[in-house]
Amino acid sequence: MESKKKLSLTGQIFVALVLAILVGIALTKTPDIAEAYIAPFGTIFLNLIKWIVGPLVFFSIMAGVISLEDVKRVGSIGGKTLLYYMCTTALAVVIGLFFANLLKGIFPVLTTSNLEFKAGEAVSFMDTIVNVFPKNFVAPFVEANMLQIIVSSLLIGFAIIRIGHSSKRLVDAINIVNDIFIMGMEMILKLSPIGVFCLLSPVVAKNGPAIIGSLAMVLMVAYICYFIHSLVVYSTSVKIFAGVSPVKFFKEMMPAILFAFSSASSVGTLPLNMESTERLGVRKEISSFVLPLGATINMDGTAIYQGVCSIFIASCFGIDLTLSQMLTIVLTATLASIGTAGVPGAGMIMLAMVLQSVGLPVEGIALVAGVDRLFDMGRTTVNITGDASCCLVVNAMEDKKKARA
Repeated sequence: MESKKKLSLTGQIFVALVLAILVGIALTKTPDIAEAYIAPFGTIFLNLIKWIVGPLVFFSIMAGVISLEDVKRVGSIGGKTLLYYMCTTALAVVIGLFFANLLKGIFPVLTTSNLEFKAGEAVSFMDTIVNVFPKNFVAPFVEANMLQIIVSSLLIGFAIIRIGHSSKRLVDAINIVNDIFIMGMEMILKLSPIGVFCLLSPVVAKNGPAIIGSLAMVLMVAYICYFIHSLVVYSTSVKIFAGVSPVKFFKEMMPAILFAFSSASSVGTLPLNMESTERLGVRKEISSFVLPLGATINMDGTAIYQGVCSIFIASCFGIDLTLSQMLTIVLTATLASIGTAGVPGAGMIMLAMVLQSVGLPVEGIALVAGVDRLFDMGRTTVNITGDASCCLVVNAMEDKKKARA
């Protein structure tokens, strides 16, 4: 008798997500139980993911750079990646602003008296440049600073290429260590369904009433924008530039999408995103460079959030934004996505920068801060899907370039 077919990881994560929502709803009156006894296991799982991501990215990028055997090719891949990320981020803000303006009639008008909010300090452009480069070898791993880990791995990878044939044994060692971390990642990912359940159910238990509360319409508009941006921009990109069916793209991406939605962590989703893109035919040397960079600087979902929240906050203060102000929001949000890379609480800092750029009161952020996690789940999902679409596009462009050579 044939053994029953094992449920795929996507299926397991989906079941866990549904169960988490049901248990969370059941615990809405006693959210402390979920916070005290379920959330810690989710934190343990996320800690394991974050623990392995640093060395995994470090050795994956290094192995990828060495296999490319050409510093110029790395520069070419980096340039295409940055251009793609900036273009899709600009489109994301436009979509957020368009639909927020179209549907702002359904937004609640909340009282703006006695509002208080202190945003984290924005980092200057020059400080951002300085912070890209590590001050010692260990700090990037201790601080989980992805940009610094990427720079470290690139520098060592370039040095190994310069050494040439005498580095063969070192290259073999790096590939072996890389394989060890990939195997460790696969072991941890088998726990994904448990992690998803333990991460999501406390969020539903805590925020359940807020979902049907005064901000329900604002959340709905944001999620409409998330959905449209993913469906239109990413589907078009992978179809036109990479020749991949959007249906196949989203089907293979589903484990990463479900995990990102549950965890609200782009960095935590990196291992699943790498697996998904490699199943879609992306070479490891491309995915190991494009995805970690995207997890740090690509913020399409966050850009949509800036657009929707700007219109909502403006409406609460009785302010109608002009076309020039909306163009300023597009420009500020696009540049801020790079400028706040690797900064803790980047979403709130970006929103503060956007509001200040058009003269809106920063304390308006307090209107949406209470349900930021619910916005964050959607925007993280969009962010990691955008990283994957970039991966496919860059991979296809590099393949065409190689074929012409």
